[in-house]
Amino acid sequence: MFSPEGPSLRELAVQALSSVERGYDLLAPKFDHTPFRTPEAVLDAVGSALRRAGPFDAGLDLCCGTGAGIGVLAGVCRERVTGVDFSAGMLDVARQRVRPDGPPVSWVRADARALPFAPVFDLVVSFGAFGHFLPRELPGLFAQVRSVLRPGGSFAFPLVAPPRPASPGYWMLLGFDMVMRVRNALWRPAFVMYYRAFRLGDVRRELALAGFEVEFQALPEFGRRRDGSPRVRLVVARLPGQPARPGSVNS
Repeated sequence: MFSPEGPSLRELAVQALSSVERGYDLLAPKFDHTPFRTPEAVLDAVGSALRRAGPFDAGLDLCCGTGAGIGVLAGVCRERVTGVDFSAGMLDVARQRVRPDGPPVSWVRADARALPFAPVFDLVVSFGAFGHFLPRELPGLFAQVRSVLRPGGSFAFPLVAPPRPASPGYWMLLGFDMVMRVRNALWRPAFVMYYRAFRLGDVRRELALAGFEVEFQALPEFGRRRDGSPRVRLVVARLPGQPARPGSVNS
């Protein structure tokens, strides 16, 4: 599951018994050698879809971690790119390792639930971070994203179809979420990370309530399931208004 450069079982246990912020500070130096990092195949597929929709001017990577998604933004944004995360350790690694070609990159430490930006971005992306937000936090989170986007701006992120109930993956994720709930019932501070809490129907509803026009685009690189549904979708939530640049994403 982990490469030899990844964290030891003891290091993972210490992280899991910490707060989310402290846990990621500890994990940061080895994070890119774990399965938690967004796979390059997902980053490439999202980048291809956004290139067809762009170009954009300013982009924000929400909960950027060690900066895996910054390269996606650098490939579609012309003026500047910003990564924001609340873990100082993850941002330190990002500053050291990420040197993308393209527009200048800045790094900001902040909580996604209280973003310190004016509406200056044309595109916000996020990769693999939504399990850290409880369902009741989605309205506030999406309101924050809306607040930093210009009229016509877009919020885009990949969403993997949940595994079928009969599959090993389903039971693995269910077991992980149950362990985390027991851990959080018995131990403080809480470590919020639930793989099954971010559901497509909830996402669509809360984005619409936040004022977004929501579209779904199948990412063809990952194929379709037996029932014909996409294995991976790109969720594109667009604000009404005239975008600052030509281009839009079609489902």
